[in-house]
Amino acid sequence: MIHRPALILLIATLLLADPIAAATAATITGTARISDGDTITIKGTRIRLNGIDAPETDQVCINKAEKNYTCGIAARDALARLVQGRSVTCTGNDIDRYGRRIMSCVAGETDINAAMVTGGWALAFRRYSDIYVGEEQLARAQQAGLWSGAFIAPWDWRHRGPQTEILGALSVPMNAQQHLLPQPMASAIPTTGCQIKGNISRNGTRIYHVPGQQDYDKTRISESKGERWFCTEDEAQAAGWRRARN
Repeated sequence: MIHRPALILLIATLLLADPIAAATAATITGTARISDGDTITIKGTRIRLNGIDAPETDQVCINKAEKNYTCGIAARDALARLVQGRSVTCTGNDIDRYGRRIMSCVAGETDINAAMVTGGWALAFRRYSDIYVGEEQLARAQQAGLWSGAFIAPWDWRHRGPQTEILGALSVPMNAQQHLLPQPMASAIPTTGCQIKGNISRNGTRIYHVPGQQDYDKTRISESKGERWFCTEDEAQAAGWRRARN
């Protein structure tokens, strides 16, 4: 028989133990496959880098020479350089609506989430976290990466329109809106060279079409509606699109 004081102590210990166990963050370690500037895959687990938002792979920006460039691909390549084939360790428990784990990751001694923002290839995702605001302010002051020219914040790029704010260097080109904001006509030719069509159906389903599929040629991409181009199927799936059946 357990005496009453001992029983109370046992119950209290169990109640305290559960929250501690629940608070322990999951850890994943291994070789990372890079999807874009803020998404990687380790051992089959898709991971969204916590606290940051990088340009989409189909995103176009303006560099310091006032020329268009594929900044989404540049951001992806910057992340690949940070990893450089090293083992990556990520921690975190949250999962986003696309089934990706939200995690903070290091490669060796490098916090790659922070490094992407410091290098100017991602922004602090203030909507969800302010932990990298200081790194963003530093990148902006040094006109690093995206900040050397003109660009649209990734979260605005996904739903851009005529009134979308353009960010960047102290002197943003006068014709930046013409280059970065969607034109009235649906886009039939990708500006980045990426060929996979990310379409949004009438009921909001995100479906992508690859060259050779039955409905590929008749599918038109309207960037003003949030539709977009992808370079690889992995990038499309990481962004929450599924492959079309036809």
